[in-house]
Amino acid sequence: MKKILLIGKLNDVVKETNRFLAQFFHVQLCSENAGVLEGMLKIVNPDLVVISLIGAYDIDKSIFFMLSDQYSNVPVLTIGTKEESNTFFQYYEGAQFTNLIRPVEHSEILSAICRKLGINKEAVKRNAELERTGASGKKRILVVDDNGTQLRTMKAMLEGNYDVALAISGAQAMTSIGKQRPDLILLDYEMPVCDGKMTLEMIRADEDMKDIPVVFLTAINDRANIQAVLKLKPAGYFLKPPIKEKLIAEIEKILHPSSND
Repeated sequence: MKKILLIGKLNDVVKETNRFLAQFFHVQLCSENAGVLEGMLKIVNPDLVVISLIGAYDIDKSIFFMLSDQYSNVPVLTIGTKEESNTFFQYYEGAQFTNLIRPVEHSEILSAICRKLGINKEAVKRNAELERTGASGKKRILVVDDNGTQLRTMKAMLEGNYDVALAISGAQAMTSIGKQRPDLILLDYEMPVCDGKMTLEMIRADEDMKDIPVVFLTAINDRANIQAVLKLKPAGYFLKPPIKEKLIAEIEKILHPSSND
């Protein structure tokens, strides 16, 4: 999968662009600060750089010189209004740079990126769909647990029936969901720093994630703990270690509710 470095102020436009592009590419966000960008270019080694000019009248203009002088082999796509683009056009003339004028549809952005990279847009979309669903057509399950042994056990338990993704923290889970949306999440309730409750709240606060069913896994079998879990209204919960047959049966019930009528 191609790597894209998305530069710009972290506003709603950049967030939407990031969510869209993350379906098709590995996207890394970066501020418009030249020093930060220089470090990120070395770490990420991107195939393409996208610069959002929205609200960036005070953008560090030296980034254009850096890209043209030190990274002339990396194609650059800038996106902004006509006024914003005119402000910066003098800094990025040449075949390395292409500019899109907003308002612009996401599909146009994807087309422009594919042209810059010399790849087929439809092939990119097909590959993204295969990765999202799994080439086998299996449903995707994300297992979140801070215990590595538990993660490996759950993967071995489920991978015969599903495509299984793993995350060892709530933060890592959010990143994984953003890159590839799962059909269901198995979430450890007791995790340090960002526990299951906090992770569920973050999932439900995101418009694109809020409908993903979440099943809690908890190691504490007492009434107060179970009541606390149920109060969050998850799609289900299981005590650790779950019994394979019962867990898969519950997952199937949640993923295919119509077949249980």
